[in-house]
Amino acid sequence: MKTLVAGANGATGRLLVQELLNRGQQVTAIIRSSSRMPDELREHQNLLLVEANILDLSDREMAELVRGCSAVASCLGHNLSLKGIFGPPRRLVTDAVRRLCNAIKANPSEQPSKFVLMNTTGNRNQDLDESISFAQRCVIGLLRVCIPPHADNEEAANYLRIEIGQNDKTIEWVAVRPDGLVDLDAVTEYELHPSPTRSTIFDAGKTSRINVGHFMADLITDPKIWLDWKGRMPVIYNKA
Repeated sequence: MKTLVAGANGATGRLLVQELLNRGQQVTAIIRSSSRMPDELREHQNLLLVEANILDLSDREMAELVRGCSAVASCLGHNLSLKGIFGPPRRLVTDAVRRLCNAIKANPSEQPSKFVLMNTTGNRNQDLDESISFAQRCVIGLLRVCIPPHADNEEAANYLRIEIGQNDKTIEWVAVRPDGLVDLDAVTEYELHPSPTRSTIFDAGKTSRINVGHFMADLITDPKIWLDWKGRMPVIYNKA
């Protein structure tokens, strides 16, 4: 199996790439700078590094990159700096997801391709009755207006949920929603839920990046786990 990973330079993207390589997968990773990849990854025989800004790739280049891939994963996100949060591109994740999906459609195969999006618990799944408090609704509304990355995450997931939907012949998708991200050195037990079980704003849980990478790799490599979650937006928490 071959997987394309966008955002492979990021803290979670690198861990997903490592997990896929550990499972014997072939990986094509789109990165901004190869120098930021650890040596053990950069020199791996099953890893192809493509050094580029993903939105600068032409449609033809994008289509060529996804050719032969059974899965595409996006760990894209905005840098936590003033420029990264408020500067362009404000719709980095949404625009990348849309263009990657178009590239998949340009290379139709007998089996639908998997698309795994790293998202956030701050984004509600509008397909489910995910009730939140009035106070949390107000805070999320402010984030949507004032913090561009939050709206970007919402729009990216909504593109998969609405534009791709549940019956597309070429793409099946899952949007993974971690809570408060933390760094751990090893995979630990974690819980998966269809919807948040705690308040994202006022009672946030913890999710390690390495657990997110592990679950995303499970979705890509384990057919049963994929069938359990395809077309859904699972929430992942570290197990207490």
